[in-house]
Amino acid sequence: MSPDEASGPDPFARPERPPPLQRWLPVTAHARRYRSATLRHDAVAGLTVAALAIPASMGFAEVAGVPPVAGLYALLLPVIAYAVLGTSRQLVVGPEATSAALVATAVAPLADGDPDAFLALASMLALLVGAGFLLARLVRLGWIADYLSRAALVGFVHGVAVILVCGQLGKLTGVPIGADKPIGQVVDLVQGRADLSVATLVTGLVALAFLFGLKAVAPKLPGPLFLVVGAIVVSAAASLDAHGIATIGDIPSGLPELGLPRVGLGDLVHLVLPALGITFAVYSSTILTGRSFAGRHGQHVVANQELLALGMANLGAGISQSFPIGNSNSRTAVNEQMGVETQASGLFAALGVGLVLVFLTGPMSQLPAAVLAAVIIYAAASLVDLDEWRALRAVSKGDVVIATAALVGVVLVGVLEGILVAVVLSIVDVVRRSARPHDAVLGYVPRLGRFADVSLHPSAQRPPGVVVYRLDDRLFFANASYVQGRVREAVEGAPGEVEWFVFDAEGLVGMDSSGAEALDAMRTELARAGISFAVARLKAPVRERFDTGGLTE
Repeated sequence: MSPDEASGPDPFARPERPPPLQRWLPVTAHARRYRSATLRHDAVAGLTVAALAIPASMGFAEVAGVPPVAGLYALLLPVIAYAVLGTSRQLVVGPEATSAALVATAVAPLADGDPDAFLALASMLALLVGAGFLLARLVRLGWIADYLSRAALVGFVHGVAVILVCGQLGKLTGVPIGADKPIGQVVDLVQGRADLSVATLVTGLVALAFLFGLKAVAPKLPGPLFLVVGAIVVSAAASLDAHGIATIGDIPSGLPELGLPRVGLGDLVHLVLPALGITFAVYSSTILTGRSFAGRHGQHVVANQELLALGMANLGAGISQSFPIGNSNSRTAVNEQMGVETQASGLFAALGVGLVLVFLTGPMSQLPAAVLAAVIIYAAASLVDLDEWRALRAVSKGDVVIATAALVGVVLVGVLEGILVAVVLSIVDVVRRSARPHDAVLGYVPRLGRFADVSLHPSAQRPPGVVVYRLDDRLFFANASYVQGRVREAVEGAPGEVEWFVFDAEGLVGMDSSGAEALDAMRTELARAGISFAVARLKAPVRERFDTGGLTE
């Protein structure tokens, strides 16, 4: 290829960059074409999502170990921040299962049972998560979510579902449970069964039956909202707390006070690693969900802008007495079903939550704790998707192993450790696949008019005295020894004496120094056996590596 050809025009058309204001504040892109019909759709969607989010967020606050009102605070500044800065039109942010479970795991050992310290630590954790997102945006780490495999994420999410269900067993039954791991919680439940409150258990089971029953007959109706409103009315009228059924208690009225949480330097240091884990988990889930919904509408999610949006959303949570937030798959799905057109729906959702905080916190204090536990168990059940496991099994049994290992790691060891297991397994899987790349010995197939894999086409004509070998991957340190061994096997498996070995480089997509060394070693080894080595159909980018590495000569 000539230098002129090498420096020719780029055939890939890059998307046109929007104006700076739209890049930094994506919500402004819709301002000119915003119409009354759009306003109506966004308002209905936003208020519907708020109605669903209120009971769920209070429950996730309980999971995180902070007061229920902290879950409502997380639906104000964080939601507004994402509405202004986010690039997904459908995505809904707020308290969710993964981040709530991670907060409880990280903060409980440091709070030592002090509720005020717990809330301060959770708010500081949100600030650190926000800082982590902003730092990632600064160095453009938007690509990092691509390195968490789908298999690992499936196992991780299902592990979180198990943790959520086990964590609500005490509130659902009235049995005191002190363990913080699922197996220990089940053991505590069995050992403390004598303390079981029948009234509390019946309340929780009725609530669960209502939620799953309504979902079966009318899946689009906001079951958690109807349940919470009905439970508050019944609790107040029948004085359920006087019959041994615990309620969530007083909820402060009004909007949150803004400020920085007070946390000691030692505790701050201990929160850094959990903050990184939450940042990675939330970002991976957000990007997967955002891209999935955007793809249905021909839209595009900008990965690096999402880092900024999530960073500011978590900073908003940190200064408003809340805890780290992420995205909600279920509420995002509802948002889309309601015909949302822009992120203005988030502004309406925040408005609805603000009105509840100012005017309706009194009645909400009558909500039975068992009902809130039922809402969380119902939300956890929505995370379970057996079709995901079937899809993994249909493609690769190895993916099922990875997903299972991630699930077991989350349940037995911990959520943060489960993230690490998922990431390590994803990387190991990439290396495993690359270490045993696809290759083939080729022969000419007259019917096709080309060379093809002889193992797939037994009638292929292999040139006498010639072995044609193709590698369909990179040649690098992880597979160099394996490829050398395959070359020997190809020569030894030839039907006659071999005079030429032709390396078909059409599928060779890259090569590092270890690969170059291995290729040169193959040539030397074959030459000792009297076999000439040749390379065919070498692509220009790899040819440059051949030239600079001295292989061309």
